[in-house]
Amino acid sequence: MTPEWIEIGRGLCYAGAGLAFGLAGAGSAYGIAIASHAAAGVMREKPELFGRMLVMVALPGTQGFYGFIAAILIMTQTGLIGGGSLKITLGTGIALFFIGLGDGIAQLMSAIKQGEASAAGISLIARRPESAGRAILFPAFVETYAVVALLATILFIIFLTQPSIIQQAVR
Repeated sequence: MTPEWIEIGRGLCYAGAGLAFGLAGAGSAYGIAIASHAAAGVMREKPELFGRMLVMVALPGTQGFYGFIAAILIMTQTGLIGGGSLKITLGTGIALFFIGLGDGIAQLMSAIKQGEASAAGISLIARRPESAGRAILFPAFVETYAVVALLATILFIIFLTQPSIIQQAVR
């Protein structure tokens, strides 16, 4: 394999890491904005609900952290940061590009939908403040899929960069 192909593989790894974090961060920002708009409307009338609103607004922000974790894993497992020794091939670069893209899209959509679910929960809290515990369940269900996406990303990266783990698991 020529050095140009190796550099293309490295570039694809960087792009995959960037997409994992960039899409997740954008989704978190958008989801937080959705929930913030709903919370601001409620707090004009009921400022005493600030604490309950804050939790609901913060929930869509977790996906940005999950995307950051995925990006760091892509870069450390491939030696792009931390000085690891994995040889980056074009195939590895393509695989990690799509792993990062898949995680980024999952986190993006999850964060936006979690913002919408948080806004629905905020509406419930505005009408019935004693229902805050129940209201948090709606966005928490959406969070489940953000966590599943992160776990899948971690497994894909481990299996791709450490194939001996697969061989041991099959035995």
